[in-house]
Amino acid sequence: MGFAILATVGCMTRVWLTEWEWACCGDAFAVGDDVDFGVTTRTPDPSLVELLGSALIATVDAVESHHEEEFDDRVRGRVTAVRAVTHEVEARRSLRRPGHGAPPDAVMPPDGEEWPMVRRELGGGVFVGSQPSRYVTEIVPLPGTTTLEPARGVRLPSSEGVAPPQPESNSISDAPGERKTRSLAGWLVDIDER
Repeated sequence: MGFAILATVGCMTRVWLTEWEWACCGDAFAVGDDVDFGVTTRTPDPSLVELLGSALIATVDAVESHHEEEFDDRVRGRVTAVRAVTHEVEARRSLRRPGHGAPPDAVMPPDGEEWPMVRRELGGGVFVGSQPSRYVTEIVPLPGTTTLEPARGVRLPSSEGVAPPQPESNSISDAPGERKTRSLAGWLVDIDER
């Protein structure tokens, strides 16, 4: 007597999720959860190729986005693995000057003086305002520093990943400098599509 075994065979799909999109919104999910992702493209752009490298980018089947209105392409299925993708970035501080972090028509303050206060009078001697730092911080990714770290999911309290790099100090008197930190770039999510 023979028995026929019927099984649903899925297709494994690896999807890229960008950290900045999921930092503001997107539902948390864990390995084992069912997901439904909108796909913006099946062909990663050059910046993602540069971040992940040629060997790893060859394993990416789709790039997710949830900030678009409609998606013609979707990936639906059960999450089988999540890997946080981190890389080193260098925070480079340079002196703010007109055209570089300040309006092109701004006048550079003399040495030892701060940038003028930008303020709005509220009346009765009360105002609100802010004063920019003398320095601009540029975050520059360092090639060849990408690593994968297993994660339980995305946007889960225990798997939030590495915080974005912060300037060494908010003081306006600090001299320019450089600082390397590790930053979360996104996640590679393996999905068993059914």
